[in-house]
Amino acid sequence: MKPKFEDLLGKILTSITGCEKGSEKITFCTRDGEEYILYHIQDCCESVTVEDVCGDVNDLLNSPILLSREDTSEENPKNITPPKYQESFTWTFYNIATCNGHVTIRWYGKSNGYYSESVEFDIVQYENDNKN
Repeated sequence: MKPKFEDLLGKILTSITGCEKGSEKITFCTRDGEEYILYHIQDCCESVTVEDVCGDVNDLLNSPILLSREDTSEENPKNITPPKYQESFTWTFYNIATCNGHVTIRWYGKSNGYYSESVEFDIVQYENDNKN
């Protein structure tokens, strides 16, 4: 079963990598040995990357996740000037928080309108699956 970003609720993150502007993949590792990723499967004529990270990702480590939410929008934020030749785009916001702080990860996907601009969330490793 494919996980949802909301599945991080209650989990304790031990590391987060790739959480910076321009990144194409962010990896979240949990205390239970799970490894989750946010990513985009690149195709021909689109680009999907992290546009901005607001907050300190270190605030998300070693404390239970209290908020884990994904939101999307096909409207430009008021303070953002759209690129000159923007045909189709999607903003995807990932909000995640612990008692120590809150982080918003903003992804920007653009294409000619025929390709996906979505961000995927998946589990890539779970150490307990290999134990007998």
